[in-house]
Amino acid sequence: MRRHALARFAALCLLGMAVSIPFLWMVSASFKPLREVESINIVPKEPTRHNYPVVLEREKDAAKNLYLFKKDEQDYPRFPRWYLNSFLLAFGITLMQVLTSAMAAYAFARMQWRGRDQVFFLYLATMMIPGVVTMIPNFRIMVALDFLNTYHGLMLPAAFSAFGTFLLRQFMLSIPASMDEAATIDGASHWQIFWEVVLPLSRPGLIALAIMTFLGAYQSFFWPLVMLTEEQLLTLPIGMLSLDSSYGRQTEFIMAATVMNIAPLIIIFCVFQKFLVKGLQLGGVKG
Repeated sequence: MRRHALARFAALCLLGMAVSIPFLWMVSASFKPLREVESINIVPKEPTRHNYPVVLEREKDAAKNLYLFKKDEQDYPRFPRWYLNSFLLAFGITLMQVLTSAMAAYAFARMQWRGRDQVFFLYLATMMIPGVVTMIPNFRIMVALDFLNTYHGLMLPAAFSAFGTFLLRQFMLSIPASMDEAATIDGASHWQIFWEVVLPLSRPGLIALAIMTFLGAYQSFFWPLVMLTEEQLLTLPIGMLSLDSSYGRQTEFIMAATVMNIAPLIIIFCVFQKFLVKGLQLGGVKG
């Protein structure tokens, strides 16, 4: 039995190493000079930290004596601005989606009204519609509202989630109905029950949904690509295209930018992974 456990452990270690090789090469390439970056060696022979300050526009590219993105030294630092835009967008979408999903989940799980289950199933059915299908209608609505090149134009279509509503509804169904009845006897309104009783008990689900929403919004590509034309409003996934177009392909800078792009996601996942796993496990128990 112990031999089988050791064999499984060794197989998982080998699989983990195979999966991590591209990531290790990316990190390694971000510390390589231009002459080494195309080599297959993971460990750089002459490591340099120069690529990161160049991408952050704190130093000039030594090969061309130019800033990576700036047209002149008076321009704003583009990469840090794109970083900030991505965080603002992800934070705004996360806040709005968690709030709207929690309110909808409360209505579907804790309130009794005619046709509730039928409406819920219809709402879940929207998850089967590909995002590409709704992109053009959403874009036309944003144009009609004059929301192009605005943060709220990026956030509003993503502020509602059928999956988030489903996940939080599962949590709220697991909360005993007697708690609602006791709060009602004490004179609590639906809003007080929702805010002071149900939400605190649904915290694992709220955290799990917040993590998944933040990760998805931070990496969003197609919707910002459609909605944004002003360079100051670009997010990181869109702004990084400049590394492959306006300046020419230089892999060492692309890898440095990519490492800085995904570093916050790795940190968030490592810190909150137990809440994510717990939230998904508990959310699938009750149905």
